[in-house]
Amino acid sequence: MSRPSLYLFAGLPGVGKTTLAQALARASGSAYLRIDTIEQALRDLCHLKVEGEGYSLAYRVASDNLRQGVSVIADSCNPIALTRKAWRQVAVNAQANCVNIEVICSDLTEHRRRVNNRTSTIKGLQLPTWEQVEQRTYQPWQADRRVIDTAGKSAQESIAELLGLLALGDDKISPQSTEFREIDPH
Repeated sequence: MSRPSLYLFAGLPGVGKTTLAQALARASGSAYLRIDTIEQALRDLCHLKVEGEGYSLAYRVASDNLRQGVSVIADSCNPIALTRKAWRQVAVNAQANCVNIEVICSDLTEHRRRVNNRTSTIKGLQLPTWEQVEQRTYQPWQADRRVIDTAGKSAQESIAELLGLLALGDDKISPQSTEFREIDPH
């Protein structure tokens, strides 16, 4: 059995993360975990003011799947080094590959239009406003990652680019495209 992979998506709201993450899940047959879904369920079912609980729960579910040899797509903003490091540790502990994927939209006008015009696919989830997206903390990456810029591209074009970057063929991700490498920030 080949090593499973943790495909770790990150990016601000409205850049196209969920569209790409869901497409990769379908193409690769991987388990799909969306932090927005988990956090909204915690709010609805447990009446919690959610902070880090959604991520903590997702780490455990991801670990269970990876240990069973099932690759996992983790769909979240993943805006800070702390959560990125925690996700990487999940992969390391499960002896899985970790693939960082950052999704951006370099055209601010297009990004703003997307944020202002989207609707939630999760019942009860309040989507952030453009002002909230602009004010959100999003730390620069210190690790190797694949970057997909969705500006000026259709969803299909962005999906094709992602699958090409990951060398998706025959519904499997090639092992050579999934190795995690640290980048020395100095």
